Amino acid sequence: MDLEKQPQKPVAPAEPPAIRASDADRDRIADILREALAEGRLDADEHAERIDSVYRAKTVGELEPLVSDLPAAGAQARPAAAQAPWAYGYGPQDAAAPERLVAVFSSSTRKGRWRIGRRTQAFALFGNVEIDLTEALFSQRITVIDATSIFGNVEVRVPENISLRGNGSGVFGNFEVDTLEADDPDAPTVVVNGFSVFGNVEAKPKRGKRIANLHDRFRKGQG
Repeated sequence: MDLEKQPQKPVAPAEPPAIRASDADRDRIADILREALAEGRLDADEHAERIDSVYRAKTVGELEPLVSDLPAAGAQARPAAAQAPWAYGYGPQDAAAPERLVAVFSSSTRKGRWRIGRRTQAFALFGNVEIDLTEALFSQRITVIDATSIFGNVEVRVPENISLRGNGSGVFGNFEVDTLEADDPDAPTVVVNGFSVFGNVEAKPKRGKRIANLHDRFRKGQG
């Protein structure tokens, strides 16, 4: 007598490999957390704990739980490659990745003669970030610096003959930008945005430091 064939068990589909998180993925999640802190959805301790996890995350899957209970988290947590570069509000001309300066229990310094991009992101967690633009070459009219300080310090220094503006806040911390308007309307403008939690974000002109031959320096930066 023929034996009845035993039904085969369905084979479970293989889990897709974990997608490695990029710097843009981490920065995007950090932006969601910053907004949540500003809106009162997270307190300072919760924010600090999640931010620390953001910059330790290795995969996109590790990032998603950090914002799953916050508005618009699903759209923001997708890998950067799945989104158009202008979906983040910077415009197609700013598709190049921003320079990132990170100091976690350490220090990070950017100074001397260097070409600064359209956007720079500075993050200090129990550390110190120093950005000195007094010798920098500007490749664009407006330069944006996003500064985040948690139990740390972010200092920005600019020449006296450019424009400096800022927008941010401090939670048991200090956010201070010395507004500066250049006499020359064509001079570069530096905009410092961000916040501090039990820390300090400070941007001001460096006394006695001016860009000599301003227009020549600006053209060289564009070349």
